[in-house]
Amino acid sequence: MIGDNLVIDAGTGARATWRELAQRSAGPRKSPTAYAVERSIEALPAVAGLADGGELLVISSGRLDESLAEELRAAGFDVAVGDDLRAATSPRPADDGRVWLLTSGSTGRPKRVGHTLETLSTVTGELAPRTWLCPYSPGTYAWWQVVTLGLGVPGQDLVLVDPADLDDWVSPALEHGVTAVSGTPTFWRRTLMRHGADLQKLQLKQITLGGEPVDQAVLSQLSEAFPDARVSWIYASSEVGASIVVHDGRAGFPVDWLDRDVPGRPRLAVVDGELVITSPHHGTDASGAELAGAVRTGDAARIEDGRVLVTGRLDRDELNVGGSKVSAGAVRDLLQSHPEVAWAAVRGRKAPLVGTMVVADVVAGPGTDVSADDLTRWAAERLPEYAVPRRIKMLAEIPAKETLKSDV
Repeated sequence: MIGDNLVIDAGTGARATWRELAQRSAGPRKSPTAYAVERSIEALPAVAGLADGGELLVISSGRLDESLAEELRAAGFDVAVGDDLRAATSPRPADDGRVWLLTSGSTGRPKRVGHTLETLSTVTGELAPRTWLCPYSPGTYAWWQVVTLGLGVPGQDLVLVDPADLDDWVSPALEHGVTAVSGTPTFWRRTLMRHGADLQKLQLKQITLGGEPVDQAVLSQLSEAFPDARVSWIYASSEVGASIVVHDGRAGFPVDWLDRDVPGRPRLAVVDGELVITSPHHGTDASGAELAGAVRTGDAARIEDGRVLVTGRLDRDELNVGGSKVSAGAVRDLLQSHPEVAWAAVRGRKAPLVGTMVVADVVAGPGTDVSADDLTRWAAERLPEYAVPRRIKMLAEIPAKETLKSDV
């Protein structure tokens, strides 16, 4: 599996093949090891060495607080932070080939989900040679998806740009000949706002979005900015792996993909407005029990014009305004379809009489002067009265976390 695809760290200029990275590995450790790293490339020798055995968890050092470190040590992990190795408090032998991911914690305390390189590597068949930009935080599911692509698929080189360096990722991408980029919708919206004409210098052939709801506005903007690139969006999670891949440039996926049984592919369903997936790429829980069968994803889904749209977390998407149901995702998508809006977030806020009112945060596109009042009037022409945002706050820039997702 280890080959001669190239890995380049954009921040330091360091470069190596996977074969060279494997030679730098100290070999499989007898104990499960959690590596907390500042930069992605610091973890790659251990990733390359995993083919020979060992049990591995990779995490950005910024996510590793003392409580989580003690939790991992109690679960049998040695915790390595740079040259400092803290032994497990409940040592156990390594489960060879096991890869652990930590969920984003969006629903509470991060949980461990177990995989192998095989269940993380969902790309099959030959791919055209590409040089991929990997902007993700070390150890996240999206990071592993790009890393295993470089590790296991011939002709797929990687350029690693860590989240702290993303303000100017276009320059190293041009320097190293990047032809494919994977990022969240928030990453792409910030990119379109910040880099403008410089983006035209990139010779991109593949653009991938995932990790957040993907709406038509951002897909159309990317198709216009990069007319020679294939624009794809992927629905994936730590629990069920990469389950939905769409290449037709449209938001959502075809409704006839629902309740379809195809060998080797996930089965998709919508139950009471929630996306439900039965996947062959599922992981395990912290005890090692397989997350098999139908998994309720917690993501809201609605059917519209022959497409299934995934709009956001179920517990935050449905708002009850005076007894009327409002989809926060639908209002967000409408605001983001405005030609002068770069980004929007919609949520509910407690209010007298109606219980909840709709509010929004909005970032205007570069060179535009759209106001909150303009957007309120525009929304009122297109939404039921109860769904119109009662307060719109204009922000100067799109907020984002280390995961490249919006922090609102």
